[in-house]
Amino acid sequence: MYLTAVGLLVLSLGAVFVIRSIGSGNGADGLLGGGGSCDDPTQIQLSTAPELQPQLESAAKSLAAKGGNDGVPCLQFTITGASSAKVAQDVASGSDTRPDLWVPDSSIWVAKADDGQSIPSVAVPSVATSPLVLVGRSENFANTSSWLASFAGAQPALLDPLNQSEGALALLAIQAERAKTSASNTQVAGVLVPLAQRLGSMAKQYTEADGPLSKAAAESSNVVVPVSEQSFVKYQDEHPEAQLKAIVPDTGTLLLDYPMVVTGRSNTEAVTEAGKALAQEMLGDAGSQSREDAGFRDHLVSALGGGRGVGDITQLTKPTGSAVDKGLQSWATLSLSAHSLAVLDVSGSMNEKVPGSTKTRMQLTLEAAENGLKLFPDTSAIGLWIYSQQLNGTADWRSLVPIRKLSTSQRKDLVSSLRGTQAKIGGGTGLYDTAIAAVRTVRDSYDPTAVNTVMLFTDGQGNQDDPGSMSLDQAVRALEALRDPARPVRIIALGIGPEASSAELARLAQATGGRSYVARNPADLQEVFINALQGR
Repeated sequence: MYLTAVGLLVLSLGAVFVIRSIGSGNGADGLLGGGGSCDDPTQIQLSTAPELQPQLESAAKSLAAKGGNDGVPCLQFTITGASSAKVAQDVASGSDTRPDLWVPDSSIWVAKADDGQSIPSVAVPSVATSPLVLVGRSENFANTSSWLASFAGAQPALLDPLNQSEGALALLAIQAERAKTSASNTQVAGVLVPLAQRLGSMAKQYTEADGPLSKAAAESSNVVVPVSEQSFVKYQDEHPEAQLKAIVPDTGTLLLDYPMVVTGRSNTEAVTEAGKALAQEMLGDAGSQSREDAGFRDHLVSALGGGRGVGDITQLTKPTGSAVDKGLQSWATLSLSAHSLAVLDVSGSMNEKVPGSTKTRMQLTLEAAENGLKLFPDTSAIGLWIYSQQLNGTADWRSLVPIRKLSTSQRKDLVSSLRGTQAKIGGGTGLYDTAIAAVRTVRDSYDPTAVNTVMLFTDGQGNQDDPGSMSLDQAVRALEALRDPARPVRIIALGIGPEASSAELARLAQATGGRSYVARNPADLQEVFINALQGR
């Protein structure tokens, strides 16, 4: 009996390791012993998250040495390192490169590997674990009561949530902890909207932990980075001079759980047994030291020895598949740049004082718009209109600032125009004609790389002060006629005060595929505006 190991091959997807056990039937050379025979081993293609590949290779080699003895199956593994998001996409698309077995870094990717016929089955829930931790300089951890509070007090740098588990789990942790914190939608949006806009505007998303961790380690940096404990331990080992600390917020954390998943189309029973055998080898005594040396915890999430990592942890409830989908879809929308026209009502009623406040509806609206402008990165393009009945000759609207990228000069023009805007004494609303004209204007300058919207602010009801104008039904039909699924321009309608018609605004917005929101108390407009951005 003898053992053959074919060394490392470098492919575009990562390193490949092949190990095969072959027996002679009588154990003549004494290497494997027991008289087993592995003349016809089962061929297994396995793809894994790259950081776990060395440990799986070691386990495969150990398993091969036992092949054909005491019921241990005869197996030949070809092990390839690849990102979990890529493998999920390959499997879902029915690619011929799909493996037989797959060890993603997180089980959140399993449901995304649905090829339309079935979702891959999990042979073993976990062959290693690593909790998500938050890494930064000590001075950036003044409030660690929750993930949300920790993010709000610093500058988070996430690995691309749509393709990297650590980034995705950070977003999911903020949602999962709400069962403990009771954080409102507005509080969550107040942190995630500007974060998504800032990171979404980057020319290249973070895909490796070293980049943001190096930024976090810089002197006076306020950057904090959600990464796996294993990534943090590895970075510490390679950069002992870095002044970084890892914490888990008081609410708890989520895990990278490295499941053994069956993705093969055929011979699934044998493949499942092969996965279980390899997992058993990984979890046994022989694999434990190698796993811990690399910074991974076992499947029981036991703390790392030697004072490494963050010690004992509290786990948050694992998110459901629908929660994962909702969280990532929301991020995908939020992180897109905006191509928007803000359209402000300056009719006479906007001069009314808000009960319990010294400010008018107009003043609160302008403040909300100016503060909202700060949420958008420089890659966004924003313009500004105002409107009231016959504000500009026979037209109900006037362009103050055209839609342009948010350069320093564009921001200055927008802020200056907002601060100089006043309500028109005695002016009616003129909403319908303005809404249609605004949609046409955004469509004429449509940006396929951005979310194209009209942000429509009003405190009144349509054209009730303009009897010669169109009806609501006519306005809805006109907006529906402008609707183009390939080039969507949506109205985000924000009603202000007790006279705003929620039903009317809903019909106008829905005609374009948009949404409507109403702040009955204009003092709440800032929160409503943030929620509107999150729901765009």
